[in-house]
Amino acid sequence: MVVGVLAAQLASYVIWTSQVRDSRLAQLEELSSNVAFSVASTMRFFRSLPREYRHIVLDQLREMGGSRFFVSVNEKRLDVADIGDGPEKALVVETFRRILTEQLDIDAVRVEFSRPETLRVFNNEVLLKDLPPRWGQHSLLMEPLSPPILVVQLELEPRTWLYLATILPIAEVFEERAWLSGERLLAGLMVLLTVLGLSLLGIRSMTRPLSRLSRAARQLGDDLDAPPLRETGPREVVATAVAFNRMQRRIREQVEERERLFAAISHDLKTPITRMRLRAEMLDDPGQRARFCASLDELDALVKGALASVKGLDLQEQVAMVEPDTLLNDLAADLRLHGGEVVIEGSAAPIAAKPLALRRCLANLLENALFYGRRAEVRLEDAPDRLVITLRDHGPGIPEGQRERVFSPFVRLEPSRSRHTGGSGLGLGIARHIVRAHGGDIGLADAPGGGLLVTLILPRQANVTDLQ
Repeated sequence: MVVGVLAAQLASYVIWTSQVRDSRLAQLEELSSNVAFSVASTMRFFRSLPREYRHIVLDQLREMGGSRFFVSVNEKRLDVADIGDGPEKALVVETFRRILTEQLDIDAVRVEFSRPETLRVFNNEVLLKDLPPRWGQHSLLMEPLSPPILVVQLELEPRTWLYLATILPIAEVFEERAWLSGERLLAGLMVLLTVLGLSLLGIRSMTRPLSRLSRAARQLGDDLDAPPLRETGPREVVATAVAFNRMQRRIREQVEERERLFAAISHDLKTPITRMRLRAEMLDDPGQRARFCASLDELDALVKGALASVKGLDLQEQVAMVEPDTLLNDLAADLRLHGGEVVIEGSAAPIAAKPLALRRCLANLLENALFYGRRAEVRLEDAPDRLVITLRDHGPGIPEGQRERVFSPFVRLEPSRSRHTGGSGLGLGIARHIVRAHGGDIGLADAPGGGLLVTLILPRQANVTDLQ
């Protein structure tokens, strides 16, 4: 945008400067032609006068004052300190010589420019400033300006020169013009800032809906029940928002249908499992009865795990301020009743979260740590922008290549298929889903000295309404 505006400004200045220069030269040529014709008329007039009358006419002109030209007749051509250069002076000199040569049919034409303070008249003896005001100062001086004086000398006859001095009514005829003057730079800067400011406002008005769309897309994986996007803005953005809202609705409907189907199947399986358990108890062979009951226990564990998964992914509850210290101490007290050893260090200020979901997340992590490591060490690290909870166990740990895989549903690294030894493989997946729905994340690492170190991060700056 800056390059485009500067290029447009440069092009406009080039065109404008060229037009101004051409207009100035045309005006100067027309003015020079008018003055040249007047000089030619004056020359013809003095040619027509008898020699003895010329000084009388000159004296009358000087006494009258206010004439356009200062005129004198000299015995020789006077020396003039010629000034000026450039196309303007060349145009004036060429116009005067061409017109005077055509009108008077003479070749001895001298056209020069002089400063008022250095101009001499009357055989190079008298300066212009020394003349009486009515003789020439009124016509040749323009105080406080000091325009150059045009001096034309024509040979009336041998050893007689007609001297005419006048000023062109363009005071800055020889002044150097800066192409990039301060005024033009200021005007260009104002135009540039105005265009950039308006462009910034326009771009922000167009990108604000895109920012909302990007934020909603990031939250879609964590919260399908987020409010729909406002369908405002440019036409393309409105169409995108409509498509996004429709996609969110369809995904939510499909997820809800999947959950209902999953819950219905899990619930309906309980009845045949119960019947099969009753029939298994009626088997005469103790070995067959034990194996059959073990298979039914495993199937029952899978059904219960499926129901727990559906409940664990359901975060339909209001956000409230939760005290992490109290929540962890309550969980630790419950686990100690079953023989678990939980040590808690540190403290933290209340955090905005969904209480039941956060309780389920921490319970899954603590139960997992006690199951594999028999002892859980919990540490709270509070900060203005986030809450960090680390859980360490003293179990075998998880190989680095398997750490991402254990978050998938029904994945168990423990080889046993019994629910009493291997679990259902849903705890870590549910915990991670809950944490990410709160805007945080869970990471796994090797603990110093052996064991697994689970790091749970919950941001504090997340908007509470994003979880609702």
